[in-house]
Amino acid sequence: MLSKMTQYAIWGLVYIQMQNYRGIKPGSCEIAKEIDVPRMSIAKIFQQLVRKGFILSVKGRGGGFYFDNNQPELTIKEVMQATGDCKILTECFLGISSCSPENPCPVHENWAKLRTAINSLVTTATIQSLARSNSTFTKSVQKNKS
Repeated sequence: MLSKMTQYAIWGLVYIQMQNYRGIKPGSCEIAKEIDVPRMSIAKIFQQLVRKGFILSVKGRGGGFYFDNNQPELTIKEVMQATGDCKILTECFLGISSCSPENPCPVHENWAKLRTAINSLVTTATIQSLARSNSTFTKSVQKNKS
């Protein structure tokens, strides 16, 4: 449902937050290993997320990625917007460009209900809430990759 880039971003951000709760700032190599994704993909994604101000980074020994605790929690929707993965929240399920309430496709009404529910989920779910609620997150991600 989400692009690999968005999935990797969410998985990596949750891992960062879980480590930050323990006082650790993980680096891209550690994150890539723990969530089982290519290191170069993680490095590229997190470079973009640092530029957008979602996370901070420190280079060198003891460096890594971390969240600014003075910032509001980061929603899944914000991550989706940053990675350009919001089509699911706005477009027709069947991909019909002319689909609208005035000119609905055959599944318009049902999809509108689901799209509203998905939008509600990604607007309220945060990286921090995922990190707090799922201490086995990385194991779940690694099982999913197998």
